[in-house]
Amino acid sequence: MAYVLLIIGIALVFDFINGMHDSANSIATVVSTRVLSPLVAVFWAAFFNFVAAFVFGTAVAKTIGSGLIDVSVVNSDVVLGGLCGAIVWNLITWYFGIPSSSSHALIGGYAGAAVARVGVRAIVPGMAWVKTLAFIVLSPLIGMAAGFVLMVAVSWIFHRAPYGSVDRWFRRAQLGSAAAFSLSHGTNDAQKTMGIIASLLVANETLFRDPGSVLHWMHLPDMKAIPWWIILSAHAAIGLGTLTGGWRIVRTMGTRITKLKPFSGFCAETGAAGTVILASVLGIPVSTTHTITGAVIGVGATQRVSAVRWGVAGRIVYAWILTIPMAGAIGALAYGVLSAVSR
Repeated sequence: MAYVLLIIGIALVFDFINGMHDSANSIATVVSTRVLSPLVAVFWAAFFNFVAAFVFGTAVAKTIGSGLIDVSVVNSDVVLGGLCGAIVWNLITWYFGIPSSSSHALIGGYAGAAVARVGVRAIVPGMAWVKTLAFIVLSPLIGMAAGFVLMVAVSWIFHRAPYGSVDRWFRRAQLGSAAAFSLSHGTNDAQKTMGIIASLLVANETLFRDPGSVLHWMHLPDMKAIPWWIILSAHAAIGLGTLTGGWRIVRTMGTRITKLKPFSGFCAETGAAGTVILASVLGIPVSTTHTITGAVIGVGATQRVSAVRWGVAGRIVYAWILTIPMAGAIGALAYGVLSAVSR
């Protein structure tokens, strides 16, 4: 029981690191356009990360908890090994300022640890994997297309308006677009930790089955419904992580890919937010990092192709490709160590 409680704590630490790592997704554009100061921006983003708990349900959490990995092969070492894989890969990419996907790091680490225990039969075949892997490619492309189309539309609508008035209007509008993207970030990313915690409790449900136990409220027999204490704790952890700010990645997202202005920042955030919210409603665990990066590139490409620093974008794509296998390898290694120690 103590081991399970420790793993839940580590899962929430991962969620905190997720918020720290991915805070750049929510605030980079609004900071780089100087609409908000960095301090105000992280409080703005953290608030909407938490509010997301009450908006879009838990479809993504159920996909992570039971749609990708067979819950019957999961034990505490598998969950902890998967978390270790995700945390280590997140910290590596955070250190080097590379906006990789915390979501795919968690999926990769969890799958790697499960496969290390029982082999490939741990993987649940079906559309959940197809959609998850497809959206590694589709989410940045959809974000890019949405950012491009919105940028073109806004440019045509306001092309006769004085630049000063357009700039002032979109400085206010960008508060809404940043809030929308923070809401989508909290909706999709916090649910991944919920799914991990829920699968851990289902795997260890006999520990909390006794109605007389002080921890009986943690008893979870199946994945049909995610308890509110898991939902609120996951959103609180990701919100607190966002408050720390991932400043290394803010610089990459906000200035090194392309130069942003308030109206272009609005288009990037709005396009990415719509993409992530749609995926969340459909229960698809997408990368908010991939999506906002694609949207920023799409916005930059409306000016001219050379406005996008493709060398920086290329480094990011390499990190995307490596995330699942590298986190999976680390997760498998961590499971091996944990299972050897627990024997």
